[in-house]
Amino acid sequence: MLHTGGSDAPVTTGNYIDGVARPADGGRTYALFNPARPDELVGHAALSSVSDVDAAVNAAHGAFAAWSRTSYAERAAKLNEVAEYLESGQDDVDQRARLFCREHGKPIKETHLEVSRLGERFRMTAAYADRLARDEIEHGPPFDTIITRQPRGVAMLIVPWNWPLSILGAKLPQALMAGNTVVVKPSELSVLAPGLTLQKIAEMFPPGVINIVTGDAAEIGDSLVGHPLVRFVNFTGSVRIGKHVMKVAADQMTPVTLELGGNDAAIVCADARLDETAFMNMYLGTFMSSGQVCMALKRLYVHRSRYDEVIEGLEAVCNRMVVGDGLLPDTNMGPVNNAKQLQIITSMIEQARSAGAEVRECGQVPDEELYQKGYFQRPALVINPDHTLDIVAEEQFGPALPVMPFDSEGEAVRLANDSRFGLCSSVWTEDCDRALLISRQLEAGYTYLNNHGPTAQDFRGPFGGFKDSGIGRNLGYEGIAQFQGYHSISSSTGWLF
Repeated sequence: MLHTGGSDAPVTTGNYIDGVARPADGGRTYALFNPARPDELVGHAALSSVSDVDAAVNAAHGAFAAWSRTSYAERAAKLNEVAEYLESGQDDVDQRARLFCREHGKPIKETHLEVSRLGERFRMTAAYADRLARDEIEHGPPFDTIITRQPRGVAMLIVPWNWPLSILGAKLPQALMAGNTVVVKPSELSVLAPGLTLQKIAEMFPPGVINIVTGDAAEIGDSLVGHPLVRFVNFTGSVRIGKHVMKVAADQMTPVTLELGGNDAAIVCADARLDETAFMNMYLGTFMSSGQVCMALKRLYVHRSRYDEVIEGLEAVCNRMVVGDGLLPDTNMGPVNNAKQLQIITSMIEQARSAGAEVRECGQVPDEELYQKGYFQRPALVINPDHTLDIVAEEQFGPALPVMPFDSEGEAVRLANDSRFGLCSSVWTEDCDRALLISRQLEAGYTYLNNHGPTAQDFRGPFGGFKDSGIGRNLGYEGIAQFQGYHSISSSTGWLF
């Protein structure tokens, strides 16, 4: 799937269908460029058509019967084998991390973390084998019933561009552990290193168990989601596309899990510990991957008595950060992934500035020429903007954070919940009882305490949101169970047992 003439020579990736690496129908490809240096070609990926989708789904369907008959113990052994492979071969990991940095933009330290830690997700999923193998038993009279689960069939896994391998790790091992076969569609905006990594995993399974198609979602998206042989869709992406996925899937009565956008609120109480660690956690929770994280801190509400202190402390951390090419060792923040997303972010910032809000753009830019050329935006703090502005009401998905004061915890909860999103949230306080009291009032699928975002995530817990943030859950035991359907087997009392 990968062809390269050197460490940074352009690469070409194809599809992987029924155990064979192959180009898209007609040999079509499209180009990917480095968002830090938009004139630098990184490689080409297969531009698939509906016929490629059909071939991949049929391959997965053909492999389902045999794979679904394997035991949980056998599937767990295979997942652990994958984990062992992913955690070995440092040179290969380094090469894929470098490629990932160049096509995505995030700093090499982050891409290396994402590539190297994928194996953990496979191990965590394999650990549920014994629990999954246990049926529930209901004894009569008048009936004795076994309540078990069975895999759904072909699962369609659609992965976004921002954290493609991490998000893949919240879908793929779970679908396989549940007994499904899969077709994976990576985002067309970040596909080279993720596709290469995914093919290495697919090669460890029987042909057809894992299939990969790449290309333009506008061209093949409906055929992926609406294929009559697809029995489950797990999609991560925008609210707009998620709603469309749900409509298309409804024509086939295909169940869906949708992990969509977030506009995560953090509440900093009057008694919060505000030391260097706290400010660094706020920074990472907000600006990791240039803010392109679904569970990033996107609205910061601070008790008025601590408001100036938080702005000063967070600004100091932001100003230490170096914005530039992610391959450079001193870089802490790379570019935004694509021109469209950069335009969304800068428009929000300019709207807030035009409305009278103070905007503090922070960080160090060692190469101003590169900054102007690439898709860069320095970390920006927007001071007390009006709640009707897009920077507050909508998901920024970039390096900009509105910071607003509150006077009472009741007001903070009301403001936090005043959103069409409900993915994550956080509460910052020294009082455990207060933390739990506030957390239980927040309309969110996950609440962090004194931290926020990927570095604070317990991946054993189910992850997902309320309202426009989606339907269903990934990760944890629940993230496996969603790929199955309940099956009740019943008889008159005394016959089964």
